[in-house]
Amino acid sequence: MDRFESMSVYAAIVEEGGFSAAARKLRMPVATVSRKLSELEAYLKVQLLTRTTRKVTATQQGEQFYRDCRRILSELAEAERTAAGEYGSPRGELVVTAPLVFGRLHVMPVVNAFLAAYREITIRLVFSDRILSLQDEHLDVAVRIGELPASTMKAMRIGEVTRIVCAAPKYIAKNGMPLYPRELAGHDCVAFSNMDGPEGWDFREEGNVSRYPVKARMIVNSAEAAINAAIAGTGITRVLSYQAAAALRNGSLERLLAPFEPEPLPVSLAYQGGKAMAQKLRAFIDFAAPRIKARLQAVSV
Repeated sequence: MDRFESMSVYAAIVEEGGFSAAARKLRMPVATVSRKLSELEAYLKVQLLTRTTRKVTATQQGEQFYRDCRRILSELAEAERTAAGEYGSPRGELVVTAPLVFGRLHVMPVVNAFLAAYREITIRLVFSDRILSLQDEHLDVAVRIGELPASTMKAMRIGEVTRIVCAAPKYIAKNGMPLYPRELAGHDCVAFSNMDGPEGWDFREEGNVSRYPVKARMIVNSAEAAINAAIAGTGITRVLSYQAAAALRNGSLERLLAPFEPEPLPVSLAYQGGKAMAQKLRAFIDFAAPRIKARLQAVSV
């Protein structure tokens, strides 16, 4: 039995929540995943997982073993990177995550230029509006929008974005333009669930931040859907400034309530702190930070 492989399989089952999902992640048959887990439990003489028809959960012993597996596999990967020379020259695979629209608009072009400059580095991009754990998802660097919680991560601020309210000219012509946040309660709104709740939006008025109720006629889970609905005249929406920049420039949306916008949100590159930084990661941060910052400044609204 290859113990490192069995530990990797077990960790994948716990992280993915089941055998089928782990098999897809590891690109191996479900039967192989099940067999390796059985071999591992037989070797350890302990039950690691509780299986039901609906889900798979770690036992008490399994939870502790999972934490130990993650630590050991992380140390093994670190040793392999050191031996392969990733700390001596920029080489190897780099895993980068960013929000969906931000990644498509601002990260992807920078990554293309980076790969042209560093021929011995490969990059795996993970675009998701869900905040992914760098450690649990095995990510090297993440673009984060918003204030960062206290953690062991290191971060470099590369810009800022603003939460803006906008609507199509045809909606404004038909329904009027709200001049104060409190007037939104009388308008149709398109709520972007990843930013604000559908019940109300935060605004700054006379130095204080308050939440004002909105009438959400539509609730979506992507910025592009919110923007498209607003352009169609469905209602007023609220998104991040970079997400609506193109629509504002071409006139399909107009910015509303600008004097009441909350403080801008920071944009940062976050990465794991450690004794030494792999050269591939250092190269990417040094390359990407000024270029993403310049792109944000160019589209600031």
